[in-house]
Amino acid sequence: MLEELDIRNLGPIREATIAPAAGMTAITGETGAGKSMLLSAIRLVSGGAAESSRVSAGADEAWAQAIFALSDDAVASEHSGDTNDAGSGDADSGFTGAAAAVAKAHDAGVDPEDGELFLSRTVRASGRSRAVLGGKSVPRSVLGAIAGELVTIHGQTDQLKIAASSRQREFLDRVAGDEAELAAYRKAWDALAAMDERLERLRSQESSARQQADYLRESIDRINRIDPQPGEDEELKARRERIENAADIAQGVGSALGALDASQVDVDAADGASAVELINHAVTSLRAIRVGGTFSEQADRLESINADLGDVVFALSQELGDEGSVEDLDQINGRIHELGDLARRWGPTLADVLAWRDKAAFDLEDLDASPEKVAELESERQTLYDAALAAADVLSAARVAAAADLGARVTEELGSLAMLGASLEVRVTPRDKADDPLGPYGRDDIAFLFTPFEGSPQLPMGKSASGGELSRLMLALELVAADTRGGADQTFIFDEVDAGVGGKAAVELGKRLARLARSAQVIVVTHLAQVASWADAQFVVTKEPPDADDDDLGVVTTIAEVNGETRVHEIARMLSGSESEASLDHARELLKESAL
Repeated sequence: MLEELDIRNLGPIREATIAPAAGMTAITGETGAGKSMLLSAIRLVSGGAAESSRVSAGADEAWAQAIFALSDDAVASEHSGDTNDAGSGDADSGFTGAAAAVAKAHDAGVDPEDGELFLSRTVRASGRSRAVLGGKSVPRSVLGAIAGELVTIHGQTDQLKIAASSRQREFLDRVAGDEAELAAYRKAWDALAAMDERLERLRSQESSARQQADYLRESIDRINRIDPQPGEDEELKARRERIENAADIAQGVGSALGALDASQVDVDAADGASAVELINHAVTSLRAIRVGGTFSEQADRLESINADLGDVVFALSQELGDEGSVEDLDQINGRIHELGDLARRWGPTLADVLAWRDKAAFDLEDLDASPEKVAELESERQTLYDAALAAADVLSAARVAAAADLGARVTEELGSLAMLGASLEVRVTPRDKADDPLGPYGRDDIAFLFTPFEGSPQLPMGKSASGGELSRLMLALELVAADTRGGADQTFIFDEVDAGVGGKAAVELGKRLARLARSAQVIVVTHLAQVASWADAQFVVTKEPPDADDDDLGVVTTIAEVNGETRVHEIARMLSGSESEASLDHARELLKESAL
């Protein structure tokens, strides 16, 4: 609840502190005294627009601070662990009211201090503003999100928010108590949304996947067509080198063979005896010596050398005439070019090219299977959709039942709030299945349709009522919600709720505000004594002329709580505009009756 509201230099209010009651608090005062500045202060700490024109004359800045006392359960939610896992404080966290406010403050880096949250706002005369949460500067949107969980203002401008279908759905769900059904649906919806995202990602990749598959297929075909072998390029380069040096090879090999073994070449062209013949002659000479020992050993060695020379001669003789032709050279160069192109694209070696080809074949198999994968996921998606649709139907049934009860009970309350003939219908309409009806919160279109008087056309709420009528309609809605769901753990502020009301209806209005105050904190700005008399606490806003020494400051507004006889005098003023004995007696009587 709102424990304290402090105001400095806001409009005609130079300094004020209000400590509202836990139940019902009435703000009263003459017309034009500045009661609206209290709402302005609440809106400021709730992240509303900052207007430099609201800064008091002669002051550099205006300042407002709201201190909210939190229940033990709300503070305990900070340590429950859920706040860190469920998007603390949002619709998905499961928290509402003060617990959601604590979660959102925690997300902003601020935790309650001694069970309290401090929200403040400074507005400079230059137009700049500063939002502070628990002593820490934060964006004003953070103040708005937190205050939105703690305070509900029912004023002429604020109530237009209920015209939004999302707000009407939230209110109906609160009254319906369909948290379990909504949670079950949201679980099914989240699974469906995740599948839709996955499918969309796959479908967006299909085009690029087809392009990639075509590239892989063409590349594999090209490699297979050329059919490279590991090390083939190096062998071809060696052959090309032999062909290009064929003349030198022939001349060198021929001379070497002629020197080693003249029988391998043209004998007539040989110069003298060859090395093989000379060694054979030496061996024969050594064998002819009849003395053994070293001569025999040396003969053996020469025979071994001659055998090695024979191997060399044979190897060289195989090289003669094997250099290839010019046509062979052209073919070899063409093959080397093809292999080099493969190596440049997928190498650097032919072994790398073959490894890339094998991997590409596996990748191609996966890409070619993507249409089947999409079809499989689409089948799973249909199963998830059917489950979400079934959960949405269960949620819709809970809403339809609650909507009928809510409309009937609000209409009954309106009759006691000087709005005979007025009625509210809460319409829950399933969206057409053909248009894929499911959304994050079900498949329902929810509309609050208000008839302000008998015979009036039924119009959407917010477009068919004056400010006072809408305030009373909101009071009726909050009353039914409180009776149905218990304490709202919120502060409700009503402005203009008594517009056009008097007599017995004013008493009934005050009685119902007091009834709502049993389960929530209620602050009402009123000019009716019949309403103010029901309050647990009453503050009077008074306009005072400036001191002679401070004439440049203009009119000054003061705010003070009234008790006892002081309150009796204020109620008397509100009743008749005077404080005669008759008015004072009437005031005492009214306060006594309201206290019963």
